[in-house]
Amino acid sequence: MTCLSACEQTPDSSKPAAAVKPTILTALVWAPDWPDQMHEIAAAFTRLHPEIQVDVQFMIGNSVEENLKPKIASNNLPDIFSVNPNRYTAELADQGLLADLGDTAAWDNMHDFLKADWTSRQRQRFGIAGGVATTLIYYNRDLFARAGISTPPTDFDAFLNSCTMLKKAGITPLALSGGFPNMLANGPFSSGFSNNIAAAVPDWKARIANGSLALDTPQAADIFARMKLLAERGCLQKNYMQTGYDEALRLFVDGKAAMTFQGSWAAGTLLRDKKFQSGIFMPPWNDAGRQPVPVIGSETGFAVGETRNKQAALLFLDFLYGPGFVIEQNKRQNIPPLKQLAGPAVVDQQIFDYVSRLENTEVSAGPYYSYLPSGTIDLLHPLLQDVLFGKKSPQQAAQILNQSLRDQAHTNNK
Repeated sequence: MTCLSACEQTPDSSKPAAAVKPTILTALVWAPDWPDQMHEIAAAFTRLHPEIQVDVQFMIGNSVEENLKPKIASNNLPDIFSVNPNRYTAELADQGLLADLGDTAAWDNMHDFLKADWTSRQRQRFGIAGGVATTLIYYNRDLFARAGISTPPTDFDAFLNSCTMLKKAGITPLALSGGFPNMLANGPFSSGFSNNIAAAVPDWKARIANGSLALDTPQAADIFARMKLLAERGCLQKNYMQTGYDEALRLFVDGKAAMTFQGSWAAGTLLRDKKFQSGIFMPPWNDAGRQPVPVIGSETGFAVGETRNKQAALLFLDFLYGPGFVIEQNKRQNIPPLKQLAGPAVVDQQIFDYVSRLENTEVSAGPYYSYLPSGTIDLLHPLLQDVLFGKKSPQQAAQILNQSLRDQAHTNNK
């Protein structure tokens, strides 16, 4: 009986072991032009690591920072997320909110000339670039020829003249996404800043940091005035203030606009699989007789949060910049931030050659999101729209921007 009782209490080894719950990574991603590829990358990673699942969520609105601020405030930081290489993100790293990525394969494989963008004042290596970023003008060679334009313009007056010639030929000159102020800032603002400010003030970055960069000036007002002049001269499509990011791309791809002001990140969409020949040229936001100053730097990239899932997120980061990067690259065809890719990938030769020429330029400025304080970024977006709507003059916009930089420097340097 004792033996029988003991036997009856033996655990049933035929029952399956309890399933181990997978780790769920939260990934908050800025991917306006490659959401499908991000889902594909996440699925491929989970097939390789079935114990880890990736909950992909996409950022909305006009900036990375406006998506992150409420997450930080509510102590709800994602495990891996898109970030910009600016002071705001660097300070998150110095506050201990971001993981140091210096020991990852992704950091080791990133081009060395990009690493300074992603290193904080306390030497925290807080992010990996999404690509080498530059803003440029894509143009339809066939429509230029129809309007009698043999070569792209090389200064701002020549650009306006090209717009006039295109209009006379019944062609919409430029597709601009006024409803998506992120591209107003990446496009006309960044090019205006690089030519009007960075070219004249060698220590402009330090002056932004300490609040001494003067932008209540005619040169700063001219940044806004040139953008407004595009509208006043009829260079833009109808309803340009209601045009979003995707619609502006479609207008160009469908041959309904001769040019669009875009970033290198859109090369895969704008330079292939069309019924016309596309070209690119540096935005000629310079005066006649002066060299144009390019916009070039790091594209929005990724950081890992100091969360309980940090190790799994670091594993996903290396996959994202390993086999996963090829999936993304074959869609986007921009300039990879990596020394070596994990497999064959497509790079548009026009973009590659263009960026190669810019890398050794003596004077340049990065995209606006890499040097403006986060509070100024939030202010700049509606300010650009207000100028186009006529609610603010270019001079008023420059004064408001100037005050914002001073206020942000005062706050940050307390």
